[in-house]
Amino acid sequence: MESTPKSNTVTYITSDSEKKEFINFPYSHYEDEKYWVPPLLIEQKKLLNTSKNPFYNNAEIALFNAEHNGKPAGRIAAIIDHRYNDFHQTKTGFFGFFECIDRQSTADLLFRVAEDWLREKGMKDVLGPSNPSMMDELGILVEGFDKYPTILMPYHKPYYDKLLSGAGYEKAMDLLAYLVTQDSVDRDRANRAMEIVKKRLPGISIRKIRLKKIKEEVKIIREIFNSAWKNNWGFIPLSEDEFDALAKDLKTIVDPDFAHIAEIDGKPVGFSVALPNYNQILKDMNGKLLPFGWLKILLNKKKINKIRTALMGVIPEYQGRGIDVLLHREAIENGLEKDVYSSEVGWILETNVQMVRVAEKIGGTLDKRYRMYRKDL
Repeated sequence: MESTPKSNTVTYITSDSEKKEFINFPYSHYEDEKYWVPPLLIEQKKLLNTSKNPFYNNAEIALFNAEHNGKPAGRIAAIIDHRYNDFHQTKTGFFGFFECIDRQSTADLLFRVAEDWLREKGMKDVLGPSNPSMMDELGILVEGFDKYPTILMPYHKPYYDKLLSGAGYEKAMDLLAYLVTQDSVDRDRANRAMEIVKKRLPGISIRKIRLKKIKEEVKIIREIFNSAWKNNWGFIPLSEDEFDALAKDLKTIVDPDFAHIAEIDGKPVGFSVALPNYNQILKDMNGKLLPFGWLKILLNKKKINKIRTALMGVIPEYQGRGIDVLLHREAIENGLEKDVYSSEVGWILETNVQMVRVAEKIGGTLDKRYRMYRKDL
């Protein structure tokens, strides 16, 4: 345990009761925040289960709780993703799951213990937040505090950017979320783009993901993803175990009307997975499935009128040829038939000019901004 004269203490978590406190902290921290959506407790436990989450086959994590004047005041995780460092030839540590009261001294102490742990493990710099991996929730919300987050996107207190800057962190990258609505979508432009693409690539077709063959489909998606994203900031190739775990999760929530694979003469070249925005239901469940949470989800599933395009990729040799527009258009057209009012496209790297242009071309407007931070150790 470390302490400062200002009544701050930080505990390195070793017991189940301390881990429970770590998981539960946000539920009290945000209880008065209108726009925070309580994540399912069962999913939070799964993220941190080092024996069941395949991410930890190649990663290490240390968890810390903070108290101020004897009351819970924050939390942080220090993470080492060995595959990230092997792929990028770096010694980068990560921080994640950061939450804190509006007190700089508490935040400073949380970051210090996480940084010390990473330093002792030989890390040279730190990046975050990733919760826990670069394929999970990323970034700190810095714009868009007056809106509910969509599924698998975070929400934060407006003062977090100040705490991170005060602790010596600088911006590493912004992640952008664009909003497309029935009112803003430019269907004529999307239809014209479709005709142009079909003339250029006469063999192209878009098909729905087959849930009955989800393992085969996920293998296709994994190959496209690892090829399409390999030159992007923060990328690491995802393992079969990670994609198998993703397949299990996707099968329970994905809607084939919003999940597609693009093929040219039968060969897969791109994919898009948009998820129904279950946060519209989760916001009233306080993170609990029992006793009636499952019933709430089943009864309210048809009321969901928003989606989020969470994953998309086109293999390098076909990038910039409009296939991504076709994938977006397919989800939009299906959404209009099912009374889906809006789609969040994101996150998109601020440096990915091509994808930003696609989002704008289909009628998207910048809706939220998330920030990744870095610091030399």
